[in-house]
This record gives sequence, structure tokens and C-alpha cells, in this order.
Amino acid sequence: MSERILTTWLDDALAHVEAVPRFTACGRVTRVIGQVVEVSPLPVGVGEVCRIAPDDHHGILAQVVGFHERGIMLMPLDETIGIHPGAVVIPLGRTLYANASDRLVGRVLDGLGRPIDGKGPLGPTRRCALSASPPDPLDRARIREPLGTGVRAIDGLVTLGKGQRIGIMSGSGVGKSVLMGMVARHTTADVNVIALLGERGREVREFIERDLGPEGLRRSVVVVATSDQAAV
Repeated sequence: MSERILTTWLDDALAHVEAVPRFTACGRVTRVIGQVVEVSPLPVGVGEVCRIAPDDHHGILAQVVGFHERGIMLMPLDETIGIHPGAVVIPLGRTLYANASDRLVGRVLDGLGRPIDGKGPLGPTRRCALSASPPDPLDRARIREPLGTGVRAIDGLVTLGKGQRIGIMSGSGVGKSVLMGMVARHTTADVNVIALLGERGREVREFIERDLGPEGLRRSVVVVATSDQAAV
């Protein structure tokens, strides 16, 4: 077995081991108010992830957002349908993470990093925690190098720099999605990460197929969380 294959196999095995709950303690759902699920006291901290298991067939991931003298408050990462009083809540002993790999390029994922494009599983990936300390302000590099977008009006009049943040704000139907698709297809960046958050469900496929196109999708990672899904 080659070193690369062995490393991939070990990473995949480690991911399965880390997915096993590390705590034997579990709680019970006591109340649901809107998108907040209250649970009996548990030894967990803010930001940790739990699994709410309303039955034996599936579970709903939820994040700890607070606590009080009566118990823990969770925000589900999915719909609360099926959660009932007394449902078991199992701490997973970890915070939220994102899957990272070259295999993500050209794929369409949901808000939890699961593929929704029908192209099969992602294969071995590396887990990266979403909560991390920001870099020291004095360690940040200055913006010195331009970033080509392939849109002449932007490159000639509003030149962007590598590391810069920008915002595009306008009313509906003006062409924001079309402009994003143009930048994704022609930019000099190696990979685009495009997050469609709160979009109407009918607009997602239109953006991917019309505005982004096969050329743009080949060098992009598209994350989709439409407005009909849980806000978290």
C-alpha cells in the first residue's frame, strides 16, 4: 500500500472515529420555542454540537447557543419537525467544522457541506474547525497586488486587490448575479467559493446553469442554503 493511499485511509478512519460521541451523558428535550430547543442540563459549552434524536432512525444536529439554571439552549441546523418532549440529546464533543479538500472544486454543497448535486460522495476530506482565532492585525499583509476579475469596467475603473473585501449592493433584477457569474468565470483566482445564502430555491439552479455555467462551476465551490431552510 502506497504512503498516499495509506494516509487517505487513515484520515478517513480518523474522521469516522471522531464522529462517535465522546460523552456518555445525554439530555432530554424539555421545550421548543420557535427555533430554540431547551434541553435538561448537560456538561457542554457554548458552540458545541449536539444531536437531537427524536426517534431511532435519524438525528438533527444543533449548536449550543446558551444556558440558564433550567438547562441548555440549542439552535437546530435543520427543521425542528419531529422533535418531541423527552427526545434524547447527545453531545458530540466538538464544534462545527467544514470539510476541506480539492474534491470540493466543481461541486454544489448544502450548508453543512454535504453534496446536493447528485455527483456522489466527496470522498476523503480534512475537517477544519469553523471557530478559529483571527490573525494578529500586524501579521496581515498589505494589499499591494491587483486581482483581475475579467470585467473591464471593474479592472479599469474600480481595480480590486488581493485580500480586499468589497460589496455589491443594488435592487432586485439589476444584474448582481450576472456580474458574479462573469467574475467567477474570468477571474485570475484559482478557486471561487460562492455561497448562495437565503436565495429563493428557484433561483439557485438558474444561477448555476445560466450565470455561472459549466466553465465557472469547474473552478468553483458552491454552497447553497435557501430561504426555505433553517436560518442557522
